[in-house]
Amino acid sequence: MQYKRILLKLSGEALMGKRQYGIDPDRLKEYADEIKQIIDKGVQVAIVIGGGNIFRGVAGASRGMERVQADNMGMLATVINGLALQSALENEGVPTRLQSAININEVAEPFIRRKAIRHLEKNRVVIFGGGTGNPYFTTDSAAVLRAIEINADVILKGTRVDGIYSSDPEKNIDATKFDHISFDDVLKKGLKVMDTTAFTLSQENELPIIVFDMNTKGNLMKVVSGEKIGTKVNL
Repeated sequence: MQYKRILLKLSGEALMGKRQYGIDPDRLKEYADEIKQIIDKGVQVAIVIGGGNIFRGVAGASRGMERVQADNMGMLATVINGLALQSALENEGVPTRLQSAININEVAEPFIRRKAIRHLEKNRVVIFGGGTGNPYFTTDSAAVLRAIEINADVILKGTRVDGIYSSDPEKNIDATKFDHISFDDVLKKGLKVMDTTAFTLSQENELPIIVFDMNTKGNLMKVVSGEKIGTKVNL
C-alpha cells in the first residue's frame, strides 16, 4: 500500500445515494465494503463526513436563520451521519470509534488527538463528527485539520466525479481533467477543490489531496495502492 494512514472525506450528499435527502442504506453498505477492503490490507483509516444530506448550515443561514445556530445544526447532522456509517462498518465486522468535536458523551467519544491515533494504531476506523466544533468552518476544514493532527499521509476526497476538471464536467462536456495539479495552479485557475480555508491549511502543511470517484467499486483500493485514480493535488 502506498498510503499507510489516510483521512477519507465524504460529503453528506454522497450518503443519499439515489434519494433526494437522508441516508441510503445500500450506499452505506457499499462504502462500508470498500473501507473494509483497505482495512484488511492494513491501511489506517480516519473519516470525516459532511451533513448536507440532513442539514446544511449555510443554506439555513441564507433563509434567515442565525448563522451560528444553523452551523450548530449542521455539525449535529455530521454526528448522525457518523453514527450511520459506524453502524454500517460494524455490521461488516470493522471496529470503529466515533469522536465528536461537540460533547455528546452518550453517543460519541470526545475528540482527543492521542486517543484517536491510538485507535488507528489498533486498526480501528476513527470517524470524526461535529466538524471542528465551531461555526463558520466547513467539514472540509475539519477534514484537513484532523488529517494534520493524526499525521495522515493524504486526504482522499471521495466525490461523484472522477477528479478535478478545468470546469464543471456535468455542465461542460469539453472540460479537461487534470491527473495531477499543484496547489498554486489550483488557486491560479480558480478551481474548486475545497473551501479556501481548508485548501490553504492543506497547502501550508504540504498535505496532498486526491479527489476521486468514491462511487465506482474498487476505486478506494486503487487509490491507496498508488494507482493513478482521480486527481492528485500537491506542491
